[in-house]
Amino acid sequence: MKIIEANGARIPAIGFGTYTLKGEAATDMVAKAIEAGYRHIDTARMYENEAEVGAGIRAAGLPRDELFVTTKIWRDDLAADRFAESADRAIEALGIGPVDLLLIHWPNADIPLEETIEALNAAKARGLTRHIGVANFPSPLLDEAAALSPSPLVCNQVEYHPFLAQEAVLGACERHGMALVAYSPLGQGGDILEHPLIVGIASKHGKTPSQVILNWEVSQDRVAAIPRTKNPDRLAINLDVFGFELDAEEKRSLDELSRQRRRLIDPQFAPVWDRV
Repeated sequence: MKIIEANGARIPAIGFGTYTLKGEAATDMVAKAIEAGYRHIDTARMYENEAEVGAGIRAAGLPRDELFVTTKIWRDDLAADRFAESADRAIEALGIGPVDLLLIHWPNADIPLEETIEALNAAKARGLTRHIGVANFPSPLLDEAAALSPSPLVCNQVEYHPFLAQEAVLGACERHGMALVAYSPLGQGGDILEHPLIVGIASKHGKTPSQVILNWEVSQDRVAAIPRTKNPDRLAINLDVFGFELDAEEKRSLDELSRQRRRLIDPQFAPVWDRV
């Protein structure tokens, strides 16, 4: 498994995303993911499944220090007092001790960023998390957050896939020694997986479209990906992406495809996105 080193954190390049997983299905899939070889598990307060994710981690029986676990604080809870309470509840719900990474899930322009970054650092100082970072931050806001934070931020988790280039965010991550963690790395629905370019590359290599996409992503400097699935049969497929190499023309064609900048997740409260 490729490991991304970012400001002291060691982040497995392929993780298991748990958005939309609920109840026993969440517990079962997390345990199965760990059994399949995943060592990076991602959840969030907003997913309302931290307790089930924690149960799955415990059921897998792996030593805690062999896993990298992330959770995130929702945008409504970024004021200092609410942030502290939400972080406490997250750790309590997971039931595995401190997390490896605690993120601001989305920025909130109605709450001063300085206050939130201070609260994020306070959670680290209280021993709730080993590392801190952000999610859904465009590059100017990421620069501001990095400048405000006494402790280094280790990642920016953003939408990233072959329909959406993220040159500006990648550049900002590189400036600050951070990783980019790609959510929805395979898109949503079948559009990306069924694109003729990706299907053709997959056929050439004897791989699935998802393996081609994840290989393209994690072969880039500082990029990790957290695909999610409800299908246990896909766990091993999405993890087995390191045994082949795309050639220069294949990488160039996927880079070019991503410049259509087709964003799939764009809620009304989203920040002003980078144009590149």
